[in-house]
Amino acid sequence: MQAEQISIFIENKAGRLSDVTGILAETGINIRALAVADTSDFGVLRLIVDDNTKAEEALKKSGFTVRKTRVVAVKVDDNPGGLHRILDILKNAGINVEYMYAFIQQSGDKAIMIFRFDQTEDAIKVLLDKGVAVIDGSTLSTL
Repeated sequence: MQAEQISIFIENKAGRLSDVTGILAETGINIRALAVADTSDFGVLRLIVDDNTKAEEALKKSGFTVRKTRVVAVKVDDNPGGLHRILDILKNAGINVEYMYAFIQQSGDKAIMIFRFDQTEDAIKVLLDKGVAVIDGSTLSTL
């Protein structure tokens, strides 16, 4: 029930994001979701793409440091309180959210959030037990 994201470590300077997106564009990789976390000198670009292996190879060939990370994609009711419900379930189970970001979907009454947890398997179990839809990685990359 986990998905895979790629994380790219980049210098925090003008043009580096464009370099990454240019490589992905030239390789025919479609970005499905992304988040950027930065410090004064470096940043981490986290991506859900349609072909992790191809993206990783192209970026590494161009000198980028790339790492694959397991994350969890969760369907969230797209209404006031939808995200709170999920976070409250996790809080009550003692599970920490290390980070999260949104996955853009064209239509529907559900939003999709990408989560990284400190206790991934426990998080998946508690969410499923509470009736929350968790999306597997192969489905996620085709949305």
